[in-house]
Amino acid sequence: MSMNTFGHLFRVTTWGESHGPALGATVDGCPPGVAITEATIQHWLDRRKPGQNKYTTQRREADAVRILSGVFEGQTTGTPVQLMIENTDQRSKDYGDIAEKFRPGHADITYWQKYGIRDYRGGGRSSARETAARVAAGGLARAAIETLAPGVEIKGYMTRIGAHEIDRDRFDWSQIDANPFWTPDAQAAQRWAEYLDGLRKSGNSVGAVVEVVARGLPAGLGAPVYGKLDTDLAAAMMSINAVKGVEIGEGMAAATLTGEDNADEIFMGNDGQPVYSSNHAGGILGGISTGQDVVVRFAVKPTSSILKTRQTITRSGEATDIVTKGRHDPCVGIRAVPVGEAMMACVILDHLLLHRGQVGENRGAIG
Repeated sequence: MSMNTFGHLFRVTTWGESHGPALGATVDGCPPGVAITEATIQHWLDRRKPGQNKYTTQRREADAVRILSGVFEGQTTGTPVQLMIENTDQRSKDYGDIAEKFRPGHADITYWQKYGIRDYRGGGRSSARETAARVAAGGLARAAIETLAPGVEIKGYMTRIGAHEIDRDRFDWSQIDANPFWTPDAQAAQRWAEYLDGLRKSGNSVGAVVEVVARGLPAGLGAPVYGKLDTDLAAAMMSINAVKGVEIGEGMAAATLTGEDNADEIFMGNDGQPVYSSNHAGGILGGISTGQDVVVRFAVKPTSSILKTRQTITRSGEATDIVTKGRHDPCVGIRAVPVGEAMMACVILDHLLLHRGQVGENRGAIG
């Protein structure tokens, strides 16, 4: 199986399966001299790990990361950084009944059609467990960003569960870390808790929308045509398990606007730098960052593993029904928030390095 690596200069290769002995990431291209420890990375992994509340899978994994290479005396050396996370709470027997069946909504059937073999224990490589490795790599990327571009902040949050959206008039950054849904709307969090309780008890699931913002970025990241910042961000977010749609800035809603409404007017600020009247572009024009907030939004489908009887077929083509047992998220979008942040961090660092390599500093002065 190929294509397990992403990035240009900051390159991340993830490895491992959901029910294997371990999983992790090999990170190549991280600059030397970045201060990093296992505890620094662990902080971000703790946000993603399962079993933290009743709204996520009850699989109990410490997600304890080990740095095996590329770091000496608390700093990166410039050589590949190997990150490993051991699996400690596998229940492979939960999946014995589906070894010969294809779960609707899962990659079981396509993996079998393509490779002629599949790891039915929790989905193997296609499991969302793989995202733990991405979050570990994202922790390293955040540390490097702090070194290269201090002041950059990356923050993700949920804006929708099923048909229930936040009220942006109640948007409060301080609320994001204060509830289990990573949402900036405290009232929405209360409603979502009741709604998700009902779904969880009935054995059903629901989708979500996650928004990730990078604040404090310099202008100039990205390149025209094939090296666009938004191209890489869209690909990174779409690569996350269960993601079915990605938007930058106004996204699909831009199709409803006129050119007059959509164009972000430009003025000179008191500090001699351009300022914009709005941010419909999501902080990116022509594939290049404007210096505004970079805003990415992605839609996560409902968890396909549910305790509802569904129709399917066996490997031999016989009709049958299936109920997926085990421990599953009633809304996988909740734990997708730190994953989206990690992918944003990896892409931003990659483009900081590309920008530094191509032009060094921005060449076009204004004023």
